[in-house]
Amino acid sequence: MTYKAPLRDYAFLLRHVLKLEDHADLPAFAGADIDTVEQILEEGGRLCEEVLAPLNTVGDKQGCVWSPDHTVKTPKGFKEAYQQMVAAGWPNLGGDPAYGGQGLPAVVQTAFQEMVSASNMAFGMYPGLTAGAYAAIHTGGSDEQKALYLPKMGSAQWGGTMNLTEPQCGTDLGLLRTKAVPQADGTYKISGQKIWISAGEHDMAENIIHLVLARIEGAPAGVKGISLFIVPKFIPTATGEPGERNAVYCTGLEEKMGIHGNATCYMSYEEATGWLIGEENSGLKLMFVMMNEARLGVGVQGLAQGEAAYQAAAAFAKDRLQGRSLTGPKNSAGPADPILVHPDVRRMLMDARAILEGGRAFMLWTSLHGDIARTSSDEAAVEKGNDYMGLMTPVVKAFLTDKGFKIASDAMQTHGGSGFTEHFPASQYLRDSRITLIYEGTNGVQALDLVGRKLAARGGRAVMSFFAEIDQFLAAQAEDAAMGPYLAGLKDAREKLQEGTLWLMQNGLANPDNAGAASTDYLHLFGLTALSYMWAKIARAALDQIAKGDQDPFYANKLTVGRYFIERILPDAGAHLAKLKTGSELMMSLPAEAF
Repeated sequence: MTYKAPLRDYAFLLRHVLKLEDHADLPAFAGADIDTVEQILEEGGRLCEEVLAPLNTVGDKQGCVWSPDHTVKTPKGFKEAYQQMVAAGWPNLGGDPAYGGQGLPAVVQTAFQEMVSASNMAFGMYPGLTAGAYAAIHTGGSDEQKALYLPKMGSAQWGGTMNLTEPQCGTDLGLLRTKAVPQADGTYKISGQKIWISAGEHDMAENIIHLVLARIEGAPAGVKGISLFIVPKFIPTATGEPGERNAVYCTGLEEKMGIHGNATCYMSYEEATGWLIGEENSGLKLMFVMMNEARLGVGVQGLAQGEAAYQAAAAFAKDRLQGRSLTGPKNSAGPADPILVHPDVRRMLMDARAILEGGRAFMLWTSLHGDIARTSSDEAAVEKGNDYMGLMTPVVKAFLTDKGFKIASDAMQTHGGSGFTEHFPASQYLRDSRITLIYEGTNGVQALDLVGRKLAARGGRAVMSFFAEIDQFLAAQAEDAAMGPYLAGLKDAREKLQEGTLWLMQNGLANPDNAGAASTDYLHLFGLTALSYMWAKIARAALDQIAKGDQDPFYANKLTVGRYFIERILPDAGAHLAKLKTGSELMMSLPAEAF
């Protein structure tokens, strides 16, 4: 099976659904007319199809190799592919032009990121982590730090990491023990242990810039006393080249279920030299810049692995001969029909298509709001963009990764016994995708973040804005009979989401366990509503193209898949609403010893 970048879908979404050219007045879009964007993505797709995808299985089989000298060797071909990507400038698509970046919109970078993750998720994590570290330094670093680190991190000539987790603490960073001791020259000596550090050591970049959470001596207890430090593997010289080796070492690699091509490291800091980013005790706020970038990126990974798994399953279903169609032979010249004729196989593939195509629109739509928030001069648009980025980030991360893993599981099911072997790629997609539900904050934590923080922020302004936008869309399309099924589904989902929101407001404050018990179902209800909105927008764009005389079957296929989403997947919204309204009483009723 060979991965094919979904370029036709990107072109349709960016040109006709999101209408990028309507935003041509924004600085980020100055050099990003739609024809240029399509050419960029076409070249990016070629890199992913021809260079990265062939290394996906190689990375899975070979993995990374740690040596006692604290070095890590990446799988065969990774270093050459990395150098090719850096030389061509791909990591710097969205980088700040002031530091050598191309300054393209995040929505374009997101599309490229999906292709990289779909073709080779483990490889894509190396530049992906660097981009998150770049964002944190760009937000909180001094002018000198930005000038020193951002040009080489933006190009991925230097790598980057985020160091949060320790053996005794993951999500609860208040338990963090890594310490920072101030020095007379303004630096700090960093000492401690970090675990599960993706891309913590490898042989592809000249230098690796670790961003490390640590507690300065005498700092307040808990999360209020955490600071963020730059700790480079090689301390840069006065001319900005890698210099003296710092006292930070990879002491081993995790043995993992998947993403074998990415080095997941134990890191030891032995009075390593570090530089404070921002102010003392403000580290968590800066680290969240990285984490929010990473959470959106993980949502992209979930969708991407689902796409790759779907493509493999669809190809298998068209080739695999097994049994006869229930309505009579469809391959009368052969001994059996391809399994694509069987309704249950179609169910799994259609479920995948409906989630992936709606999810891709949701992912790009969210990214576009980030571009608007960063670059618009319209205060109302900036406010709405920032509100949406806060509200949608946990939904993009958790909903798309849950669904991406389900698609990967269905893809294995479509392969049957063959999928459970290593002769086909289904196993790797399932194994690789599973981590996306866990890292950068588990999906349960994302759901708690949504109901506990994001809904209530600014008096619920973000979710009210989302409801108002849907209402405006429904009103504008109300007279178009062809839009009827899509509008009916969207209206019903919107009403259920509002009912669930009101239930949380009434019952969550009175008993926080009610909010916790309802959170995952509420997040999935939100995700289904968001995708129903995307499918309505997709249907509108497809109908418009058909009305212009474009007979490309692509548009009719979109309408069919959208109807499938409304009729076969969206009814799950009712189940999620019913479950979230049961509250926490039964869930919390068993005594601990009964488990």
